[in-house]
Amino acid sequence: MNIEKKRTRIVKFYETGTAEVLKIEEVDLPEPSENEVRIKVDAIGLNRAEVAFRSGAYLETPNFPSLIGYEASGVVEAVGNKVTSVEIGDKVSTIPSFSMNDYGVYGETAIVPEHAVSNYPKNLTSEEATAIWMPFITAYGGIVTNGKIKKDDAVLITAASSSVGFAAIEITKLKGGIAIATTRKRTKKQQLLNAGADHVIVTEEEDLVDRVMEITNEKGANIIFDPISGPIIETLTKAAAPLGRIIEYGSLSSESAKFPFGQMLQKRLTLQGYILMDITTNPEELKPAKQFIFEALEKGKLTPTIDKTFDFEDIVEAHKYMESNQQLGKIIVKVSS
Repeated sequence: MNIEKKRTRIVKFYETGTAEVLKIEEVDLPEPSENEVRIKVDAIGLNRAEVAFRSGAYLETPNFPSLIGYEASGVVEAVGNKVTSVEIGDKVSTIPSFSMNDYGVYGETAIVPEHAVSNYPKNLTSEEATAIWMPFITAYGGIVTNGKIKKDDAVLITAASSSVGFAAIEITKLKGGIAIATTRKRTKKQQLLNAGADHVIVTEEEDLVDRVMEITNEKGANIIFDPISGPIIETLTKAAAPLGRIIEYGSLSSESAKFPFGQMLQKRLTLQGYILMDITTNPEELKPAKQFIFEALEKGKLTPTIDKTFDFEDIVEAHKYMESNQQLGKIIVKVSS
């Protein structure tokens, strides 16, 4: 007897390129293997890493046909053997802790490894739940784990209008630091102040180093949390305090950096490369980060910042919007049931 297989829609791409390479395809509903979980997806959170992966500029090269996507929220609808941390019916969201060459969450359903699945605070919506782990863990790892923030530390947060930037502002304030946010355009200044930034530097109008020194009474920033890299690194060393830490967690700039040896030596600075996976693939580092974030979200001390929501059918437009750099916070894709 012929039993018709259930079908689902997922996003794949067969070559690197512009947003148009993303294709929504109907496939047989996959079954989770050992230590895997299948989620019926409610919402997807977009990340710059996925834009880089799609365009061939990421840390790893896609194997075609490729899945894509790190963050989603939804309901567990199937589990593989040996899965013990979640059950069918649980509301969960995913933590970026896997290779997109192995898993991807852009779809009506997604299969991910058990270690990447987490319950989330009940006071959050599914859209909010897909906007928490990547931004807040990235910011926590950079500012708390690696930056070793102390009360009254001045924290310079560049490109602060991203979801990670907003998360960094909130975590800095929660830890008793002084949040100094940067943005290129004045149009984003008020939203960053509303989000809790103590100071906002508009880099198209103000000199970054002069303003940091003015704000800190010529002491400089104790921690600099930067996703841009490239030529700005030399500027950041000038804005840093003696013994300051510069945490580089991205490379939005396509230009190469000149190593600022003089400033590094004179101020005894620490310049550290850092990626989210440093935390999410290390259980000892992930546990305190998750606990801190979960409890703060539950108590309303941290709030996910959502910029705009797209329909699943408009995934290409959502990627184009992310590349336009207009967003203030997380871009969400809502998946219809």
